[in-house]
Amino acid sequence: MNILELAEDIIGGYRVKRGDDLSVFIDCNLDELCEGANNIRKSLVGDKVDLCSIINGRSGKCAEDCKYCAQSVHHHTSCEIYDFLPDEKIMDACRQNDEEGVDRFSIVTSGRALSGEEFDKAIRVYESMHEKYDIELCASMGFLSREQLHRLHVAGVTSYHHNIETSKRYFPNICSTHTYDQKIETLKAVKEEGMWVCSGGIIGMGETWEDRLDMAISLSEVEVDSIPINVLMPIPGTPLEGMERLNEEEILRTIAFFRYINPKAEIRLAAGRALMTEDGKRAFESGASATITGDMLTTAACATIKKDRKMLENIGRIVRPLQ
Repeated sequence: MNILELAEDIIGGYRVKRGDDLSVFIDCNLDELCEGANNIRKSLVGDKVDLCSIINGRSGKCAEDCKYCAQSVHHHTSCEIYDFLPDEKIMDACRQNDEEGVDRFSIVTSGRALSGEEFDKAIRVYESMHEKYDIELCASMGFLSREQLHRLHVAGVTSYHHNIETSKRYFPNICSTHTYDQKIETLKAVKEEGMWVCSGGIIGMGETWEDRLDMAISLSEVEVDSIPINVLMPIPGTPLEGMERLNEEEILRTIAFFRYINPKAEIRLAAGRALMTEDGKRAFESGASATITGDMLTTAACATIKKDRKMLENIGRIVRPLQ
């Protein structure tokens, strides 16, 4: 099958599904794959780039054993540890991102789920941000109940982030303290609540190409709205500290076929942009339509908001006007 012809079919309404022969995405010419992905992105998503910024609202002391994570108590890292941040620190970060033209702002917290008094604090600060700023609000707080998701929604949160991380087959190699199916159920609950669903994963953890394709298919079946693609940046002290980093060609191929399989979703560059030239410029010409920008979660950001805006404007993409 000609990969550029497949792109045109997708633009016309065809959708790749489980059971299709997906080997074409692994074997085809990379330049043609990226060209086709860019055509799909331009036709079905457009030139606007969705910019998201996050703040680590609670750090460390996580009882989950995800092998990639610096915040797990099972690992020995130099991760900073603190409880839920004061309102004023979160509000100030939200204001700055709003002024710099970021589209959405998210509080991300460590642990299986934010609960109790800390969750109540989160609700209060979301209500304040929703009242004072125009920026869209997102949350990433683990396995929340339907009641908690509803409270967030009422407080002004319009999207919820919860990564599935990898394929169902490979997931047990990455985490043993919760399951892949639990993650899928959380995504379904978010969707039923009526919020934007943001879910992706990490590549470069030892998975196969087939695992990456399966993750892309699974996300399409849930009909997620935003797919952050993280590239593993091995952290000393974690079980994956010795993993070899992916090269740019592998990253671009993954981004491109995620666009083919999820043609209308925001394909979002996340961790690992430092592994790509010009902070991922070519990725935005290979299907990517969104990015996390500014300060990252547990690893240093490779690009500032201003630098991202300039790069994107230089390649003809549209970003939110400055406030």
